[in-house]
Amino acid sequence: MEEINCQGKTSWPELVGKKGEAAANTIEQENENVKATVLKDGTPVILDFRCDRVWVWVNDNGVVVRVPTIG
Repeated sequence: MEEINCQGKTSWPELVGKKGEAAANTIEQENENVKATVLKDGTPVILDFRCDRVWVWVNDNGVVVRVPTIG
């Protein structure tokens, strides 16, 4: 498998426990190459890898429950 080198920051562990929309805004400010999308944890998503996408997984209260990463 070839190595994929995405540009800019690729992971935001410091955003776990923060509000989803605020986390998405932070992600897009810290890496202008990505679009952050807030989703309820467990929502089915496409599994292809993309350097321009970050899923922001939140619970029923809108709080980030997984480390947002590029993919």
